[in-house]
Amino acid sequence: MKRLKFYVLFAAVNLLLFASCAKNSNSTDSYYTPTAANVTSKATLSELQQGRDLYLGKCGACHQIYSPDSFTASDWQSILSMMAPRAGLSAANTVLVSKYVTRGK
Repeated sequence: MKRLKFYVLFAAVNLLLFASCAKNSNSTDSYYTPTAANVTSKATLSELQQGRDLYLGKCGACHQIYSPDSFTASDWQSILSMMAPRAGLSAANTVLVSKYVTRGK
């Protein structure tokens, strides 16, 4: 009986671990795709597009991702300073993600 409980507990823990880092299944349609209209003096179209790809790929790999409009530019800076190292983002890639989520601000 103890052995059965062990296997059930083992299976449950593994299921939770795999589910917590499963690829986010949310549709990315609601996240803006940068166009020429989104270009600012601080962000080129290429930078915004690269930032979007990194944001969806790196951040969305382990948890739910939020619409860039969910937080202020200041909030995003705080969030990125904490999460970028966890996501393995280089300083340059962190800047690209920041440009995307803050819409080039």
